[in-house]
Amino acid sequence: MKETIFEQVAAAASVLKLDLSSEEFALFAEDQELSEAGMEAVQKLLSYLSEKKQQTTIQTLLKMSRLPTKAPKTFENFDFSLLKGKDVERLKVLASLNAIYSHRNLAFIGPAGTGKTHLAQAFGYACCQHGLKTYFIKASELRDRFTAARRSGKTDSCLNGLVRPSCLIIDEIGHCAFDKENTRLFFDLIDRRYNKEGSFNMIFTSNKNPALWREDFEEDATLLCTLDRIFDDATVFKLRGESFRGKKLETVSLQTGKVSAIEPIAAKE
Repeated sequence: MKETIFEQVAAAASVLKLDLSSEEFALFAEDQELSEAGMEAVQKLLSYLSEKKQQTTIQTLLKMSRLPTKAPKTFENFDFSLLKGKDVERLKVLASLNAIYSHRNLAFIGPAGTGKTHLAQAFGYACCQHGLKTYFIKASELRDRFTAARRSGKTDSCLNGLVRPSCLIIDEIGHCAFDKENTRLFFDLIDRRYNKEGSFNMIFTSNKNPALWREDFEEDATLLCTLDRIFDDATVFKLRGESFRGKKLETVSLQTGKVSAIEPIAAKE
């Protein structure tokens, strides 16, 4: 059903955080004896300003997310035709962001070049497009950030910054080891996000099966159970097959060698 001009004005005003309802604008238009053209001009101006604000917000969210912006990884530029299997449609539906609204964590598992990071970043990019705060960090960067926070006595501030985003993406779990103190901070992060309110989820990529993640965290078995909270409500996508990388690679082979010496011309007798 098409919105009336009054509903369009109210919707734009809401984005701009203006206290203007459709009823109030209708009364204003009647009181000021605005013509249809006049009302359309107001609607177009507010719609333009609201769209401009939304785009500014999206660009700010993308910048803060640490996702690549020059050549962003999106669902639109992921080649789903390279994937085979009955569950490909379940990957495509991720673009709906149902996972974040249902608090469902995601994990993309597979060898290098199978699209794990692309899909994780695509989900984060879609979140930003819908006004949801996102943050992307590699596991090695997370470990180093924990270490720096411990040394400076700012662990709470560090954790709060990682709990705040709606979507937290941790790339390459299993590429580095966490010592006991950093493991405890990682578990604290999982706990805090587990109890977070609103729309949220976590996304992980790894070339290791989740059952083997424990090998990279130094802690006793009882605390390692915290890892299970990640998968209390989660979907794990296991990507198998050849690497997508280098599909457009062109190899040109050339050979170098010495130029044959020019034989001297024999002198005429």
